[in-house]
Amino acid sequence: MLGVEQWAELRRRHFVQGISIRQLQRDSGLDRKTIRRVLRSDAPPRYTRTATGSKLAPFKEEIHRLLRDDSRLPNVRVGELLVPLGYTGHQTILDAYLREVRPFFAPPVRTYQRTVYRPGELCQFDLWRPRRPIPVGFGQTRPGYVVVAALGYSRAAAGALIFSKEPQDVLWGIGRCISSLGGLPQTLVWDREGALHAGGGRPTAAYASFCGQLPVGWHFCARGDAEAKGVVERVQQFMETSFEPGRLFAAPPDFQEQLDGWFDGRANGRVHKTLRVRPIDRLAAEGLRPLPERLPDVDWQAVVRIAPDPYVRIDTNDYSLDPRLVGRRVLVRASQTEVRAVALDTGEVAAAHPRTFARHQTITALAHARALRELRGAPADPAEVEQRSLAAYDRLIPA
Repeated sequence: MLGVEQWAELRRRHFVQGISIRQLQRDSGLDRKTIRRVLRSDAPPRYTRTATGSKLAPFKEEIHRLLRDDSRLPNVRVGELLVPLGYTGHQTILDAYLREVRPFFAPPVRTYQRTVYRPGELCQFDLWRPRRPIPVGFGQTRPGYVVVAALGYSRAAAGALIFSKEPQDVLWGIGRCISSLGGLPQTLVWDREGALHAGGGRPTAAYASFCGQLPVGWHFCARGDAEAKGVVERVQQFMETSFEPGRLFAAPPDFQEQLDGWFDGRANGRVHKTLRVRPIDRLAAEGLRPLPERLPDVDWQAVVRIAPDPYVRIDTNDYSLDPRLVGRRVLVRASQTEVRAVALDTGEVAAAHPRTFARHQTITALAHARALRELRGAPADPAEVEQRSLAAYDRLIPA
């Protein structure tokens, strides 16, 4: 068969140099008819062979039937089902054919479009779980969650550490992130988080109350639609590779302090790959609405009557109450930093404890312990014990 290089050389010598067909025949040794075909052909020669029947052809209808029943049927399994029917071809031939025809039987592929966010339009939220548990005191560690927020326009982000997915904790995390970002967007975007989503795209009463007091709108992504909040998803990926590795945390406040510093100096202070500007610089153009004077109250609250055993249980921990108020009703509030109880009738403070996130602890205030001793008839302070002079021991023990 005539090669492409020889074909091009013959055409060059004839059309460019003006060499005759007779001379080309003498120089190349080719037949004159062959040279004439080369000069008349505008396309280079190409090797072709006579088509033969494919070993796969008799089994194509069966392959289509298998894919109609299950479009995800593995290639190897398709081959195994064809062998008893007489297929003797190689798996590579079958794989090549399945790559071509499988899309016709698979469900429609979802397509995506580029999203452009308007300033102040929305803020995306999600829960991120650190790989390692957080030290919480009393020799314990506890798995934590971070409420992560990211503004669509500026890509500025913030995070807040919590230790449960209860509504009061998640809502507190939302409020702290909004405060860190410095203003209110138009809409808060969440996936179908159980503490916030009541089903059918409707918010829970607690979440609706929270949004209504700010006020902001809400939007829940469709089930399995993580791409709809891709801005905050990418922030979480950045946290997994840049914030968490190589860090040690002493306590929850230390974790939050390091997290805030990372957002301020790293996440919001770097040049964003897509925007080509720093999110902290673009935040000024976000146009967020001013924050209210006070964020909505999301503390856990309960009204209890102080029992003879004057303790209240919050998150597996028992916190002491003033035993002098036994039998009276108090309002107990638990924030992220404090557990506080106030008598409903007189407003007396029945308890004020720092909140602990360790498990199964009994937290007793010193004043409550002393008051309980007095009510039981024991002296407020232990009796003084005589201290013997050390000289007495010197006399008894020989030098």
